[in-house]
Amino acid sequence: MNAAVLVDQGVKRPKARPDVPVRHLEFKFDASKADDRFYLQAELASAYFEALSIFLTYGEDLVIDTARHHRQFLTDPVLKQRVTALIGQEAIHSRMHNEWNDVLAQHKFPVPFYRFLGSKVFEYGFNRFPQPLKLSMMAGIEHFTAVLAEFMMKHEENFFQSDDEQQRALWMWHMLEESEHKDIAYDVYQTLNGSYPLRVAGFFIALVTIVGLVPFAATLIPVIRKPSNLISLSYWKDVKRSAELIFGLGDGVYGSTLKHIFDYLRPDFHPNDHDASEWLAYYKERLLNPKTGLLTPYFVREFVPAMRA
Repeated sequence: MNAAVLVDQGVKRPKARPDVPVRHLEFKFDASKADDRFYLQAELASAYFEALSIFLTYGEDLVIDTARHHRQFLTDPVLKQRVTALIGQEAIHSRMHNEWNDVLAQHKFPVPFYRFLGSKVFEYGFNRFPQPLKLSMMAGIEHFTAVLAEFMMKHEENFFQSDDEQQRALWMWHMLEESEHKDIAYDVYQTLNGSYPLRVAGFFIALVTIVGLVPFAATLIPVIRKPSNLISLSYWKDVKRSAELIFGLGDGVYGSTLKHIFDYLRPDFHPNDHDASEWLAYYKERLLNPKTGLLTPYFVREFVPAMRA
């Protein structure tokens, strides 16, 4: 276990930082086994996660490019190593989700169209942001994925309402690693910039994208795949239920985590203020146990990047 002392706007935060391994997996997705109602058998709620899968590959590529650009300016070898691990994890996330998105395309999801939209939004929008704003946006994106990861780890049963073992393994693995590296982008931002107004700007860009644009794209998917849904009573009942599953204040993915989401706006916020270490330890055993782990059939290897000055 590595130890590092981070300096955030003049405030020292001694923190033990565990190693972040880069894991190689091969899912070899079988399109015949894909469940388009994977999330709690709700069509629109499941469409949100499929839309997220499509668009997050572009967000991950932005994180990778931004992290690579800023890594050269870091002087702390521990943080530089952790940034390398972040890049490695996100690169494999992007590759695995792109493979999954190819499966979705076989099930009449609008993957080519959404890939076209995503590429243009990033090419003419986010990728043209100045580097400080990109860095802030990277930290904001990683905050939202950390919130999602913690919610999913605490609601593991939501992954088991479907027989789609491969999609279950994909999302549980992704949530594990988002929780593992949740503090890295923030620490880089605080080390190299630390501006509170800029941090808030990056947060709201991430908020609009993940909780606004992606859900809007998701609402179109069931209608694109099956236009008769527009006049289906059962579908509109599903819409109501799905909205509760994603945005409900009681137990919705984002509705029930509003306090965690907006805690990011606290000036002295740090991702590790929300301690998910017990859940993370449980998930590692659940997924990575060599004999019983859910990822064992797909696991290839893992390594921790070398530390360099």
